Parts: sequence; C-alpha cells; structure tokens
Amino acid sequence: MPVVVFSGEKTGEHVSSTEEIAIHPLSLRNAAILGLVEGATEYLPVSSTGHLILTENILGLADDPAAKRAANAYAIVIQAGAILALLGLYRKRIRQMILGLRGRDAAGKRLAWNLVIAFLPAVVVGLMFEHQIKARLFGLWPVTAAWFAGGIFLVFLGRRRAQAASRDGGSGDGQGRPNAVGARDGGSGDGLSIEDFGWRQALGIGLIQCLAMWPGVSRSLATISGGLLMGAELGAAVEFSFLLGLLTLGAATVYEAYKNGVMIMANFGLIGPLLGFACAFVSAWVSIKWMVSFLQRGSLAVFGWYRIALALLVAALLLSGVGLHT
Repeated sequence: MPVVVFSGEKTGEHVSSTEEIAIHPLSLRNAAILGLVEGATEYLPVSSTGHLILTENILGLADDPAAKRAANAYAIVIQAGAILALLGLYRKRIRQMILGLRGRDAAGKRLAWNLVIAFLPAVVVGLMFEHQIKARLFGLWPVTAAWFAGGIFLVFLGRRRAQAASRDGGSGDGQGRPNAVGARDGGSGDGLSIEDFGWRQALGIGLIQCLAMWPGVSRSLATISGGLLMGAELGAAVEFSFLLGLLTLGAATVYEAYKNGVMIMANFGLIGPLLGFACAFVSAWVSIKWMVSFLQRGSLAVFGWYRIALALLVAALLLSGVGLHT
C-alpha cells in the first residue's frame, strides 16, 4: 500500500503489530536528533528519507537490527510533528478546502479534489512495488545516486528559470506572494496559480510524485518540479507540494499508527515520542517559513548544489570505508 511506502520511505520496512519484536530503546539525544532532521528536511527538496537513513547510520542505529527497527518505528511518530507544523502554517488554505467540500467555496473544493487526484497515482504504484522498493533501494548507495541525479536536475532547472527571467525582465506577479519568487528563479507571473490548476495538472504532479518512492529523490523535489513542468508558477508549485504532502504523509502516519501504535507506545513510552514530535514540529515550522521566504529571492539551484555536495561526500566516505555502512 502506498501509505506504507511513504511511511516506508522513512522506515524501509513494515512491522506488524502482532509480531513479537525486540526493539532497542532510543536515547533522548537520538530521539531529538531524528526529530530535528525529519522536520528540517521533510518539505525541502533534499529528501528527508535520505537524511534519516544517513543520520541513523551516523548515530550507529544501522549497525544493530534491533536499534534500526526502533528508529524505523520511531520515524512514524516524528513525521506527525512535521504534519502538524504544516497544518498550522496553512490553516487558512485548509479551512478553504473544508468549506469547499461543504459546498461553500468553489476554489477550495477544486483544490481539495485536485489533491486527491494527485495522491492516487502513489496509491497504485505503492501497491504494486512496495516490497521491491523496500528490498532494493533502502541503502546509502541508492540514496546517494538519487541525491546526485536530483541535484543535477535542480541546478539545470534553476539556471533555466534564471535565463527565462532575464529574457522577461525578471518581473514578478506584483503581489508580493511566493508566486513571485524573484528574478533569479524566473518569477515572471506567466505560470498557473494554484487556483488555476485543473485535474490534468494534478494528475501530472501525482504521476511525477511516484519517482519519490526511490529514497533520496525527495517528494518535494518531485512535486515542485512536477508543478513547474505542468506550467505552474514556482509559488503555486511549492504550495501544492506542501498541501499534497499533508495528504500523503498524513495518510501514511494514520495508517502506520493504526497498525503499530500499540507497539510504539509499549517500546518507547511517552517522553521519547513527545520529544521527537516537538523537535520535528519546531524544525518543520522553521524550515517551511524559511523556504517560502528564500524562494522569493533565491534559486532552486542552491538545493541542487547541496545535494551534489552531500552525494559526493557520502560516496567518498562509503568508498573509503570510514564511518558509514551500505
């Protein structure tokens, strides 16, 4: 099921709540670190999954199967903190969609249905390929390859948009919104706003989102790029990506909490999950606000260069056999 894959995008494996499993308790330090990493990277186009896999490796959680299993299950909890941050920051848009579904806001209703349409391809692909993805792609080499390829793409995309901005004079949409992201990223105002999206744009973004099932690609990279390829303004693509993440990640978290919630509480108690939840909430809140502000003046290429540098560093460490394990 795709919600398992997207939670599995964090966990790499699904654990039945009926299984007897020995789980190594996470220290409060590790709980806080994983929460901060999850929240800070969840909505940036850098892959939270890849960063969690790398962080678990650095913390030594990947060495012990029991410790790794603990970190995998714990990721379900901390993801909820990032979701809550998005709910708080986009509460007005969410209220608009609720009103739309009640027949009181046409634009909100259209946006809500577009998000459902964009979510459906992940359901289908997740059902078909969940086990293959988990068995073959949850390692540092596949993640590193995805970081590098995604970085090259973002650098190319950022430069292409900057060139388009130069030709158009770098004018924004004149409204001071994230739609007008500045001359460096080509905020010409010629693209679609989120209110202009139709089912074709939503379906296209949803199909491209399926690429993010490869750990390291990044759901945000896939959906933001998908929005741009579908003709959206950058601000609209970013906002749609955030809102789609609310649906995708929310469904994954609810499903996994339903299946494994008892096991999580039995093994981790209350303090550790609450700490990770709080850390993910705070870091996600800061990360979202920073990204929206940055893209009003900055370039997507910055994230591309970061991904390339990180991929090269991790590849060098893997080849040298120092500190990291495949």
